[in-house]
Amino acid sequence: MDLKKVWEYTIWMGSAVAVGGLSGLLIREGVRNFQETVEKPALMPPTWLFPVAWAILYLLMGFSAARVHRHGKSESLPALAVYWTQLGVNFCWSLLFFNRGVYLFSFGWLVGLWVLIVAMIWLFWKVDRVAALLQLPYLAWTTFAGYLNYSVWILNR
Repeated sequence: MDLKKVWEYTIWMGSAVAVGGLSGLLIREGVRNFQETVEKPALMPPTWLFPVAWAILYLLMGFSAARVHRHGKSESLPALAVYWTQLGVNFCWSLLFFNRGVYLFSFGWLVGLWVLIVAMIWLFWKVDRVAALLQLPYLAWTTFAGYLNYSVWILNR
């Protein structure tokens, strides 16, 4: 077993999960308030599903980024720049949606995130197709989150 490779994957996956974990800590009160006071759409999943889904998605993000990083191709740098950018935009969306309650603005922000995810997948594809394909669940979940975000805005105007 190549310990350097294991360490690299651990760092990349751990950093993605850390971003998600910090976001989760910062929005705890906002999520509690959201659950108690906001009208939700019919297809809203149970609360327990969100941290489970996001943990898996963050692990996949970090794993994919590690694969792209390990290739060391010239295309890796722009792909990883978009990766870090989308991770930061993702982090901010949670704060905007749950802590600030700016649902329409959050929806626009989420559309921007969706575009960044598509760009990341496209750039990952140029470097490592497996890394790109592993981001399709993230794109699908973000698309569903867009439906939820828009619906929450409509229901709570």
